Amino acid sequence: MPCCKHYHVVAAVVEVDGKVLCMQRGKTRYTYTSYLWEFPGGKIEEGETPQQALHRELIEEMDLDVEVHELLATVTHDYPDFTITLAAYRCVATTTDFTMREHAACRWLPWADLTSLTWCAADERLIALFPKR
Repeated sequence: MPCCKHYHVVAAVVEVDGKVLCMQRGKTRYTYTSYLWEFPGGKIEEGETPQQALHRELIEEMDLDVEVHELLATVTHDYPDFTITLAAYRCVATTTDFTMREHAACRWLPWADLTSLTWCAADERLIALFPKR
């Protein structure tokens, strides 16, 4: 049974030329998410579809316009202070240019190299579910 708040969150798996966009979080209020890697995205607000939330979050956080495509995987993960259900969608961007408003760093990595980064726990679980490429 989850201890605390449960958030429904969406993540964008943006691929360009065989490489996937990976974003590094900055310092957060929780040590277990600070400076770890994640797929960009955020919380679904009331009245939004997951696809609408993902589109809105990427515009707000990165000024990156994407087309949201199919659902790749969903996980539910209990962190010490909250629980998230994280749904990852394949996204197509018309550009690789964006502005980092909330992240500390970014990398474009081939699928095979995703596990070389230290990911937030929920994102790490998503990667394990992605089809091998």
